Amino acid sequence: MIESLRSALADIDWRDLMFGFAFYYPIFMAWMWIIGGLWFYLRRERGEDMTPRLELLGSEPSHVSVIVPCFNEGAQVEQTLRYALASRYPNFDVIAINDGSDDETGAILDRLAETHPRLRVIHFASNQGKAIALRAGALAAPSDYLVCIDGDALLHPYAVFWMMYHLTHGPRVGAVTGNPRILNRSTLLGKVQVGEFSSIVGLIKRAQRTYGRIFTVSGVITGFNRAALDSIGYWRADMVTEDIDISWRLQIAHWDIRFEPAALCYIYMPETLKGLWQQRLRWAQGGVEVMLRYGKRLFGWRQRRFWGVALEYLTSLIWAYVMLAIAVLFCVGLVVELPPQWQVATLLPKWNGLLLGVTCLIQFLVSLSIDQRYERAGFLRHYFWVIWYPLLYWVLSTLTAVVALPKTLFNAKRRRARWQSPDRGIQP
Repeated sequence: MIESLRSALADIDWRDLMFGFAFYYPIFMAWMWIIGGLWFYLRRERGEDMTPRLELLGSEPSHVSVIVPCFNEGAQVEQTLRYALASRYPNFDVIAINDGSDDETGAILDRLAETHPRLRVIHFASNQGKAIALRAGALAAPSDYLVCIDGDALLHPYAVFWMMYHLTHGPRVGAVTGNPRILNRSTLLGKVQVGEFSSIVGLIKRAQRTYGRIFTVSGVITGFNRAALDSIGYWRADMVTEDIDISWRLQIAHWDIRFEPAALCYIYMPETLKGLWQQRLRWAQGGVEVMLRYGKRLFGWRQRRFWGVALEYLTSLIWAYVMLAIAVLFCVGLVVELPPQWQVATLLPKWNGLLLGVTCLIQFLVSLSIDQRYERAGFLRHYFWVIWYPLLYWVLSTLTAVVALPKTLFNAKRRRARWQSPDRGIQP
């Protein structure tokens, strides 16, 4: 039996198998996202009246607290708080947490608090990390509902309204993730990210919501039910990405997470390769961490709605290593003669690559068409730039996934996650 197994394995053309997986897996996932995203749009967005009317919230709109953790946000925090305080919602307050900043953030917060009665400020003597800052803000909040944003994010006037619409219309709604939009668009990286958030992130969120579970809420803008947070113990301080971790723990505890495209929030993203690499590596590490910590819990039948998201993530991780193996075989083959079954003559795609490219263009067209109501510029303008996405971000995603796995596995000692100075791109 062992000999027959060895013979069967020897007969497999591993090169063709790897190439097939490398090209057909993205095609399969693209169509899964297209179908799921279209289903979400047809059921929840098409023809819907997007006018925010108070009667949608009931006779007495519930109070909500906007939580803003800040660390060295002196250049941006005043604008962030002014946007938050200008929210078109009748019953809210804003709590800003100065997490031991060593710039002028604390002084700016105190000055704003003197003139804005809705604003409260909490100061930490030393930096504790975003998770601890969020927990402190949540515990200090007088509300049963929280909207958490980053210290450099700009809330749309009606973002809080649409968050609260979901949080108050379902007893098992634990969180609502919003719809971040990119502000800085002066470089190729910035313009490609505009298309990414419009045509990739938004479509995936819609599809995941359709199929069962959402991989992660947006760390930039998310609304929470305090009861849900209390039931799982709030944010963990030892996870690299607190947003991915809180998403998994809420859903494992059978709280529902919704996606609201109308809850807009404007952000700045990295426009340097170094900044982009650090951001995406952190995201990749966060995915590995939650799989290692919570993967065993997903085997129960009660977690079956999570299986699709977990399988998608694991398969994408395998895909990254397969892509790396193909690239390594090609490079080695340039200097060493390999056996015929391991030779990779070229990295350039053939007819299946053309099929993959056409599928990507269809996906971009569908998702940008769905998302155009939330963009200030025409979607065809973004369509031109997003065609660069596969070339740039598939390489980046492959490398960050490959690096993140061993980095997380060998980092056995858990330490408190600290803030990192973000790259916010080239701002006007």
